[in-house]
Amino acid sequence: MEGDKGTVCVTGGTGFVASWLIKSLLQEGYAVRTTVRADPEWSDMWPENKRDLSFLTSLPGAAEKLKIMSADLSDPASYNAAIEGCKGVFHVATPVDFENKESEAVTERSISGALGILKACLKSKTVKRVVYTSSASTVMFNGQDVEVVDESFWTDVDFVRENLSPFMRSYMISKTLTERAALEFGTQHGLDVVTVIPSLVVGPFICPKFPGSVRSSLALVLGNQSEYSLLLNASMVHVDDLARAHIFLLEYPEAKGRYNCSSDTISLEKLSEFLGGKYPEFPIPSPESLGEIKGMKWPGVSSKKLLDTGFEFNCGVEEMFDGAIQCCKERGYL
Repeated sequence: MEGDKGTVCVTGGTGFVASWLIKSLLQEGYAVRTTVRADPEWSDMWPENKRDLSFLTSLPGAAEKLKIMSADLSDPASYNAAIEGCKGVFHVATPVDFENKESEAVTERSISGALGILKACLKSKTVKRVVYTSSASTVMFNGQDVEVVDESFWTDVDFVRENLSPFMRSYMISKTLTERAALEFGTQHGLDVVTVIPSLVVGPFICPKFPGSVRSSLALVLGNQSEYSLLLNASMVHVDDLARAHIFLLEYPEAKGRYNCSSDTISLEKLSEFLGGKYPEFPIPSPESLGEIKGMKWPGVSSKKLLDTGFEFNCGVEEMFDGAIQCCKERGYL
């Protein structure tokens, strides 16, 4: 099972970012253990309810170098076996509640799950670095009138509670408090924890579910008018660049603290111009018709710290949308 580069663990392997990261790690010569939630106990009686993991097991190199294990954030000790003996851990799994029905429970599960995973990393004595997948929602929402945010910015949880709609509020709060807790734990216990802070993740996908970030990025293509306002000033990154950044930050000796990961920021009108010119088969709203869209114009996300390490983005807006649209066509979403 040992890869040329050793063994790493990726939590939440069925997700959009995690599955693409696993694909990239296998290509790079790593042996990968990934964790997924166990199938329900009654799935033996109804096999059609078993989770289909063939999108992972069929990846190039998976037969030799990928091991899929059961674990759940509600039971942090369940990660011990997957982490034991690994040199690095990518904590990508996150509980999600976009309807804000159980915000405190989600935050509690997110923090306790992350801390449990970090404790397992300490216990292993082999883990050299943990890379935690955060979110641009941890740097953008603080009520300050700025054009661009870097890693020194933190989302103000009280501002989010008081000013933002319930949609995604729970996610923003749980990601912010979990990232803070992970970094503090690393400092207190001498564990090397680095966080990656991606903006809107766009591009192709191998996971079975339609990723929410891809769906939101394609709001103008899909005609999802309720999401137009999310794209007034959208910072984006290609999923492949994000996966490469994760691996880079595991390997880069001087990596410390937080790293924004966002290659492009584009306005709603510019996005409309681009999509209308590139994909005439879709009824993209005109830039003029979008002038009335109201909403908060969020700051852009600066990746200067990441770029200063020597990392380079390979993909721009064109590659992001080409990959996303082609994938959606193949899956029947378009």
